[in-house]
Amino acid sequence: MPRFNPADLRTVGYTLFAAVGCRPEDARAVVDHLVESNLFGHDSHGAIRFYEYAQAIREGRFQPQAVPEVVRDKPCLAVVDAGGAMGQVGATFATRLAIDKARQHGVGAVSLRNTSHIGRVGAYPLMVAREGLIGQIFVNAGHMGHQAAPFGGIDGRLSTNPIAFAAPRRDAEPLLVDMTTSVVAEGKIRVALNKGDRVPEGWIIDSQGNPTTDPKDFKGDPPGAMLPMGGVVAHKGYALSLMVEILGGALSGLGCASGAPTMISNGVFLQAYNIEHFVEMEDYYREVESLIAHVKSSRTAPGFSDIMLPGEPEFRSAERRSRDGIEVDDTTWSRICKEAEAVNVDVGQWETLLTA
Repeated sequence: MPRFNPADLRTVGYTLFAAVGCRPEDARAVVDHLVESNLFGHDSHGAIRFYEYAQAIREGRFQPQAVPEVVRDKPCLAVVDAGGAMGQVGATFATRLAIDKARQHGVGAVSLRNTSHIGRVGAYPLMVAREGLIGQIFVNAGHMGHQAAPFGGIDGRLSTNPIAFAAPRRDAEPLLVDMTTSVVAEGKIRVALNKGDRVPEGWIIDSQGNPTTDPKDFKGDPPGAMLPMGGVVAHKGYALSLMVEILGGALSGLGCASGAPTMISNGVFLQAYNIEHFVEMEDYYREVESLIAHVKSSRTAPGFSDIMLPGEPEFRSAERRSRDGIEVDDTTWSRICKEAEAVNVDVGQWETLLTA
């Protein structure tokens, strides 16, 4: 399994996306986002997407030269149509717009459509929090809806429908909540398939509704489904998923799940809140740090050495992988090379970057 220095993995991505027609600044936005996902430990949204996105561009599903456009503009809100642009390009544009509106008016709410796949949704509230504001995001998959079963059902009728939130801290990385409303992200099942691994119990069911740990059952014909988040209280994940459909799909104008076989674009609804329009910043920081100290003062349960905050596992992973490198499974690397060769990139130039 090849291992890459993060900078070298970015070089691979920049080369590939330039070759398929992305502007340099857009290639950087996409690749930096994907490599950060690997650093954060979310390999399901990392380099495994290099070949997927490149193929989508070659097939005309993603538009590498498209420019996002504001189609509705009000003081505290906007609707953005990205025209099929790369997801990270459209979502970054919308996030910056929400931040600007929140700085001026206290709250900025932006919906976004026609923007391909935006990747790891937590990246955008995190961008907001690093600007000293609070951010949240709700993301559906447009009319696609066949990955996750509704509570009480066995057929896929919804997408993974992630949500994320981030809040700044005084002298530390922000609090970051980034989760799907299904038990797991679809990309994590794809990673297991590429590696030839099984998945944990409780993630998926087969086409007859039987529990299974074989990811091939999820991708089979007929396909299985992911379960809604929550286990014995999975009605909660299911309910959240429906609200994500309405916020991300209906408010963006992209649409809600109706069983389309493939996703053309995410539907996005994101918000930024200017803390200083609600309370003094020092009062906010004092309360947040007091809350964190109170939570971390709990005794630890068996098997735990400390109590981590939402986002801490990602930030610790980034520190470790920045030092030790990022592993890319053999199947993913082979497919990246195949896509590169399809657009006349000399993959031999990358051999010196491998550190396996």
